[in-house]
Amino acid sequence: MAPLNPYTYIQCPCSDSASLGRPTDLTSPTSADGDEDNTFDPRAPRANFSLYPLEYLLYCEDCHQIRCPRCIAEEIATYYCPSCLFEVPSSNLKSEGNRCTRSCFQCPICIGPLSVTSIETPPPSSTLLSPDHAATPHSTYSLICSYCNWSSTEIGIQFDKPNGIHAQLAKLRNGGASRLTAKERKERRKELSHRGGEAAVAAAAAVAANESSGGQDVDLETQFANLKLFCNSQLADPSAADNGFSSLGDLGFSSPSSLSRIMNLYTGGKLHDPRAKSKLGAMREALAADEGLLESNLNESSLITRLHQSDFLDTASSTQICSQPPNLGEPHLHGASRFNSSLRPVPYLLRTKRSKRCPVCRHIISKPEAKVQTTRFRIRLVAGSYIPSISIRRLNLPGPNGPAAPAILGDLLDPLKPVHFLLTFKNPIFESLKVTLGAPATTPGRFPSKVTVLCPQFDIDANTDVWDEALKDNDRESSSRSRRRAGTESQFQVEVGKIWERGRNWVSIVVEVVPASLKLEAGQDVLKEDEDVLEIPMFVRIEWEVENGGDDATSGPGRDKDQKEKRELAYWCVLGLGRIKQG
Repeated sequence: MAPLNPYTYIQCPCSDSASLGRPTDLTSPTSADGDEDNTFDPRAPRANFSLYPLEYLLYCEDCHQIRCPRCIAEEIATYYCPSCLFEVPSSNLKSEGNRCTRSCFQCPICIGPLSVTSIETPPPSSTLLSPDHAATPHSTYSLICSYCNWSSTEIGIQFDKPNGIHAQLAKLRNGGASRLTAKERKERRKELSHRGGEAAVAAAAAVAANESSGGQDVDLETQFANLKLFCNSQLADPSAADNGFSSLGDLGFSSPSSLSRIMNLYTGGKLHDPRAKSKLGAMREALAADEGLLESNLNESSLITRLHQSDFLDTASSTQICSQPPNLGEPHLHGASRFNSSLRPVPYLLRTKRSKRCPVCRHIISKPEAKVQTTRFRIRLVAGSYIPSISIRRLNLPGPNGPAAPAILGDLLDPLKPVHFLLTFKNPIFESLKVTLGAPATTPGRFPSKVTVLCPQFDIDANTDVWDEALKDNDRESSSRSRRRAGTESQFQVEVGKIWERGRNWVSIVVEVVPASLKLEAGQDVLKEDEDVLEIPMFVRIEWEVENGGDDATSGPGRDKDQKEKRELAYWCVLGLGRIKQG
């Protein structure tokens, strides 16, 4: 059985208390009549979704509440590439997508970074025979992975320039065949639209025919551009002849114009437009590849034959297929690459810097720097700067046979044997705190352990400067130093209602625990996972006083600014003390 180091988790108040099996009252750890039904159960099914370490939590200064990663509202501040750290404007996301458009690519096999490497090709034989031309080799470039040695030359792609790799790759298919990019296709369609009439449609059809050598080689972008041009031309000419479903031509059900009419009912603002035509002409369907028609090819015999002739390692995994950019793989497979020889370099996915707001008051609780190169935050309200931290360590007291052996972190707990733990609360703020603790007499679960907090109420001094504390004559601090200087903790006895040790801004108290026995009786189920872990739910209430800051809510003509305002914070926490020994 692996030992378990002590830990402390804090419950965020945003969690649904009703889903945990019992209603939780944040004002008291137990009900008014003494019943402990309101005790937080750390073993509830949904308790794992509401407990976080202190380092994971934030704090809202306006609401004075703890905020976890589930209850905050995020806003995207900056888009950037994780490889080149280039900031991408949000306006470019719609046109260029959410990937880097520079020379940042990942290997499609091992997702490692690809580097641009020059490839020197020998000059043609005609220049070698001519004495007037110098025999200078021509340099081309490729993308090479330094981890798995994959190269873009394996798929027949080489580049003429070492920069602008994304733009060059968008113009090439696997094997080196050229293709029009979406931007170039849009510009060409725009130029043809100025010709007007049937000449523009005929010219656009000729361009579409030149882009593809047959209907099966048309990629998705070209198909969508052809189909969009065809639909726009049909909608612009409502008197087009119906070559499709003649019986439904009068109703217009066979054309996308019916969808346009339905959308106008909700977005146009007028259900009955007098300027609208009483009858819209039906439009025919796409009949050729230049009109956006793509015939499905269900014959995969060639792929099956290639699969039988290939090795298992030659096929692409599902992760590699999903990471491929759309519309850039094999055109007849709609971008789904089946083999490693069809995988293309993957552009880096853009990352974001996000600011976090409180969901109640919309106050900013975390805001990063705008520069991509820096990891600092302009605003960062972490909970560790507002609520005390709790550290746990084992405390061994002397027994009847002499001093006890020193405690080792992570030791297993003996059943039915009292053990003491030292809880140290450290105050991070510059005001003194009044802490009230509440814990159930027995822990929830099938194996209840007895818990006793020897000092449930105490005060913690403010977090002042270290040099100011050194100038003070604090008898309690000197006594605690003498106790630590004396040697071991086994020379002292615990007392009910008194703290164990006090420092500048921290206080240590003792908690006595009697672990339960894990022996299973007849008819009981087997021991579940982590059921031997001793976890104590503890209710923490903090009270402190702050000076009025002059806010509109707290200040007025009759309010005194020197008067202090009382604040409080209450939350549940779970203390994991270790594992109980079985047997």
